[in-house]
Amino acid sequence: MDRPIVSIITGLIAFIGGFMALFNPLAATLTATALAGWFFILIGVLQIVAAFRGEGWGAKILYAIMGVVFLLLGTNLLSEPLAGVLSLTLLVAILFLVGGVIKIGMSFALGLGQFWPLAVSGVLSLILAFMIFTNFPGSAVVTLGLLLGVELLSTGVSLISFGMAARRPGTA
Repeated sequence: MDRPIVSIITGLIAFIGGFMALFNPLAATLTATALAGWFFILIGVLQIVAAFRGEGWGAKILYAIMGVVFLLLGTNLLSEPLAGVLSLTLLVAILFLVGGVIKIGMSFALGLGQFWPLAVSGVLSLILAFMIFTNFPGSAVVTLGLLLGVELLSTGVSLISFGMAARRPGTA
């Protein structure tokens, strides 16, 4: 199967998944938390394996500690999904807040040529952080699912667009 067709099919799957996440954000939030838990467990196992392959005792101890921390984090997210949802939503809000401040600061540093796109993006990040913080913990039930849905929709559209453009004659 050629790459444009794979891009279109993948985009359609992502787009459908995005709609499903938007129509049931609680289920998508819990799914995102479970996936994060499993990824943290996988990272923890890989870190512990790396501890046995590391050079010197300092590196081995550091890898082992990080591996155990990731394993505990992943196990905690899977065993206490609602607490994990709260933690992850709070982390997302903090990232939006910090990212918004940094983007606004960078927009002033870059000057007029790049000011507006970066400033608007920063303000939107601050608005999202404010919306999450002002309705926390109530916002936690749907925030991650909505973000996952929007991300899947935008990824789907971009992959479909890329695949369609690549199928036109004269494009690679």
